[in-house]
Amino acid sequence: MAHPKRKTSKTRRDKRRTHYKAEAPTLSTCATTGIVHERHRAYYVDGNLYYKGKLVVDAEVDLA
Repeated sequence: MAHPKRKTSKTRRDKRRTHYKAEAPTLSTCATTGIVHERHRAYYVDGNLYYKGKLVVDAEVDLA
């Protein structure tokens, strides 16, 4: 297995890592409920679970 001949400096290491940045999530507004939510994620509104503007799980229905 290859081993480095010299220690990589902090500057060189950090230059390589400049592309790893935190990004703000993309948000959308639901046309049905008007709630702002993350894209491609299910979201709750008053206990009901929605995805793509459609009701997926109703809070009134007992799942047990």
